[in-house]
Amino acid sequence: MERPRDPETPNSSGSSPVRSIARKVGLGVLGVIALFYGGCALALLAYNVVDPWTTGVQIQRRLEADASYEKRYDPRPLSALDEDLPLAVVAAEDTRFFQHSGIDWKAIGEALDENRDGDDERRGGSSITQQLVKNLFLTTHSTYFRKAVELPLTYMAELILSKRRILELYLTVIEWGPGIYGAEAAAQYHYGQSASRLTRSQAAALAACIPNPRARRPQTVGWYRDIILNRMDVLSQLPIAASTPQTGTGRRNAPPSPKSDSGPPTSNTLKRESPDSPRTDSTLAEPFRVGSVARAASSPPESVSVQSAAPATLRADSIDVP
Repeated sequence: MERPRDPETPNSSGSSPVRSIARKVGLGVLGVIALFYGGCALALLAYNVVDPWTTGVQIQRRLEADASYEKRYDPRPLSALDEDLPLAVVAAEDTRFFQHSGIDWKAIGEALDENRDGDDERRGGSSITQQLVKNLFLTTHSTYFRKAVELPLTYMAELILSKRRILELYLTVIEWGPGIYGAEAAAQYHYGQSASRLTRSQAAALAACIPNPRARRPQTVGWYRDIILNRMDVLSQLPIAASTPQTGTGRRNAPPSPKSDSGPPTSNTLKRESPDSPRTDSTLAEPFRVGSVARAASSPPESVSVQSAAPATLRADSIDVP
């Protein structure tokens, strides 16, 4: 006598193939993610010693452009740039660059608060490291998806690259006009001279163009240039200055440091005076130091606000310096 069959359960037919397909799709997605981030990690390792031959944003602009598009891209090391330009960029884009670990959560919070107030021009809170990985591997399209992809890339860059190299790469690839990428191309395009020969005011004006490089021009951003010059006064000295060779075209106006066996040069021996450099209040001229970067992560220094050094109209642009 034939034994009656057990009734089929709901999971015994139909759902198993669905689970199998879902599993394969999930594994495929994870594989794509792993390949993407693995490739980015390898690229960042290579960028420790070589400059990118192209970037995600450069590819995006090429695809968006017409036949008249011309790319100007001339990578240069920090030692080949005027010393005021890195300082101006940090003052304009990420004043806590040498203190945070890739993401400046305080700046993001401040940007969200200001944007909620309904300002005409929305403020971004992205750090220099975030902007670098966006330029290297992503596009300029502002979406939550891009931000989610950008977050692990930012921490990856901070783990693989030094702060000095991050800033150097940023100044190498950042967009500075239509088809203009990097500090040298920007200086040649906007001023007809090398980035090693920029004045303090010119460096601040170039930094003022970064938030909207295809619309802004150095000649039309005087209001923001002046804010950046005030911030530069407060910051006084870029941390990498202590480790950057004192020779090279980027130090064109630096006075010779007095011979001394007492240790690394101080802000007074490194400080450069130029005709267009505003005076710096010595009480606010506490310099960043390379050795203090690691300490700042565990015990942030007391803040100094630019409010005390800038006019009342600049109060919204407060910054923290060690």
